Amino acid sequence: MYTKQDIMALVDTEDVRFIRLQFADINGIVKNIAITVSQLEDALNNKIVFDGTAIEGFKAGEEDMYLVPDLDTFTIFPWRPHQGKVARFICDVRTCDGKFFECDSRRILKNVVEEAKNQGYEFTIGPECEFFLFNTDDEGNPTMVPNDNGGYFDVAPVDNGENCRREIVLTMEEMGYEALASHHEKAGGQHEVDFRYSNPVVSADWLVTFKMLVKTVAKRNGLYATFMPKPISGVDGSGLHLNMRLKKDGKDVFTSELNSTTKSFIAGIIHYLPEFCCLTNATVNSYKRLVSGYDAPTHLAWSSENKNLLLRVPKTAEPVVELCSPDSTANPYLAIAACLSAGLEGIKNNMTPPDSIDVPLDSLSKNEIEKLNIKQMPISLFNAIENAKKSEFMKNLLGSKLFEAYISAKEYEYNEYRKNISQWELDEYLIKY
Repeated sequence: MYTKQDIMALVDTEDVRFIRLQFADINGIVKNIAITVSQLEDALNNKIVFDGTAIEGFKAGEEDMYLVPDLDTFTIFPWRPHQGKVARFICDVRTCDGKFFECDSRRILKNVVEEAKNQGYEFTIGPECEFFLFNTDDEGNPTMVPNDNGGYFDVAPVDNGENCRREIVLTMEEMGYEALASHHEKAGGQHEVDFRYSNPVVSADWLVTFKMLVKTVAKRNGLYATFMPKPISGVDGSGLHLNMRLKKDGKDVFTSELNSTTKSFIAGIIHYLPEFCCLTNATVNSYKRLVSGYDAPTHLAWSSENKNLLLRVPKTAEPVVELCSPDSTANPYLAIAACLSAGLEGIKNNMTPPDSIDVPLDSLSKNEIEKLNIKQMPISLFNAIENAKKSEFMKNLLGSKLFEAYISAKEYEYNEYRKNISQWELDEYLIKY
């Protein structure tokens, strides 16, 4: 719990000369304004201004906006110079009249956490983040060649990214955040880092920081890191599993015996996920990961046994609900806010989920799936957008300005995709027709 005096003292003793004031646009992409130490006092007094009309999704707001540093997010970048160091704050955004900006996604998540707190609930989130490491060409540009041909839990020399992954984890620790575990994933060049459990805002802050950190460390190792969900056809894509824990009045709400509250939380997510899927799976490419045969969910189903479904409640010492559909193109503030809000709605309304599916979904016929009343997830960004446009849940979660800005941005993205011709279309149709 830093004070302004703590920050001033740290900057002085650590020889910090440059400070980045970071915030996220509606897509969860990190933006920043860089200041020197001479401007630190103004920054700590919320006097740093930027042009909001230049930021994706902020155009609905006023031109002049102010950055409000969260003092507890102060950290020094280990990869920058050790003399004249570079530090950062993550900031909230305010309008010129001092009000919190309606399109600030970090504020949306804070609102959901506060609402849960008022009901006696406390959430913690443990993300599992997957990414690919690709070789680069002579000019440092990414190729589509993974840096190894390893598989699950392989070690060097098969796992050629081991040193890079270790440096990523150690850099996280230098910045004050702990990784629970890391390992090689199923596809060649694919890796996973599991985060320790933290409150939702801290977890989202670290997810946006993590992507920047991984790309920086990869570049230092002559590699290119991508969190694109499905960069290579024919292999598993990269997801962002969200492990959620819930307490009420200090006691665990979720239980491995699947009490009614756990089931209602699951039911809420299953019910609302089609409406907020464009938040958790935010790009055209996201839906190329969500296909059968590649260890990714395709239907609105859950289990305590089957790890390839949308939701599962693994039998762990501290029970969690794990959501397996999101990927790292999501704005983590909005994705986590949607998950928690949907789960709370499920509890509030005593929702009942469909029956648990404890056999591989691929082993069931289409008729069997229909008899079990298992609905399919959205199969494209277009489907997800159309669902969201009709959703009162999304409008209430995001507020009118952010809702309109987000839908408009995603519609533009999908329409740009429609205008382009893929290599698959050329291979399939150019000669045939």
